[in-house]
Amino acid sequence: MNYTYRFPRPAITVDILISRLNMDKKEILLIRRKNEPFRDRWALPGGFINKDELLKDAAIRELQEETGLKVEDLDQFHVFDKPGRDPRERTITVVFTGFVDEQNSAIKASSDAKEAEWIPVNDLPELAFDHGEIVELVLSSRRI
Repeated sequence: MNYTYRFPRPAITVDILISRLNMDKKEILLIRRKNEPFRDRWALPGGFINKDELLKDAAIRELQEETGLKVEDLDQFHVFDKPGRDPRERTITVVFTGFVDEQNSAIKASSDAKEAEWIPVNDLPELAFDHGEIVELVLSSRRI
């Protein structure tokens, strides 16, 4: 089916903030982007939803595609909709949060992630898009 609209439509993405405790240090899962925009910069796992996909299902899929980590117990946290947050187009993201224990946290970069790594929250690099703001809000909310 073709769609024709008089006005442009924003794209919808999901971003996922997964945390774990590693020897009493809080860490979050980040990926190094393989593609533009922000190639080689660290970011939260995530991506565009498919046309007929539920948001949570997209979050589960994107997390697994980019990191190999399968987490189904995700909570919808917040919507980020600031114009210009993605240089490609008007994009609105829905952020999901989750937690894994150290025994279930094996990761492997795949899809459009060049690397995947657990990073201590006290040692985070500069992040792509508005992901720094997202992490800051999640941390201040004590959701992780």
